[in-house]
Amino acid sequence: MKSLIRCFDRFLRWALGVFEFCDDPGCILRVQRARAAHVVPLADGQVPADAPILVLHLWNEHLPPIPPAGPDLTWATQTQRRLAVSFRALARQVQQDPRLAGVQAVGGITVLFFPGDGSGGEKLFKHLGFAVYPYHSPLGHFGEFWENLYTWGIMWTFNAVSLRQRRLLQLRHSEIWMSTDRLLKRYGATGT
Repeated sequence: MKSLIRCFDRFLRWALGVFEFCDDPGCILRVQRARAAHVVPLADGQVPADAPILVLHLWNEHLPPIPPAGPDLTWATQTQRRLAVSFRALARQVQQDPRLAGVQAVGGITVLFFPGDGSGGEKLFKHLGFAVYPYHSPLGHFGEFWENLYTWGIMWTFNAVSLRQRRLLQLRHSEIWMSTDRLLKRYGATGT
């Protein structure tokens, strides 16, 4: 079953145009050039609907495996470092890659935390420079069910320990966004 999910994930990445922008094994992100489905509110302005954006996707094969006992400080530190490596690589790529020219924001949808839950995940992404807010599927509860089923399958396939405290029908999504200008300032050659 896991090999079937891996095959479906590869097909879906191909169909959506998700690609690796970096060959560093420490990079845990892939990207997809897309158009904003709605106005994206940011700390430094807003991105209009239909503007070019980069949707972030976790590179599941590069994620540090969660220890059998659950996430610990070592895992969290390693993951945070890999995110920083990934954002620095993405900032370089945005400056150099013509495929990424003109994008106004980077971000996407995640089930790692929900806004206001007080989790370390929410604090981490805010610390990394993202605006965080609730996500609502354009297809309503029907769409959320299928998104949750796919997400649950991916989590089960690549990092099953992460499902310990997550139930399929209780997954909640968040949106995380950062302007491209902010990405470049924070993670570009002159950023941190």
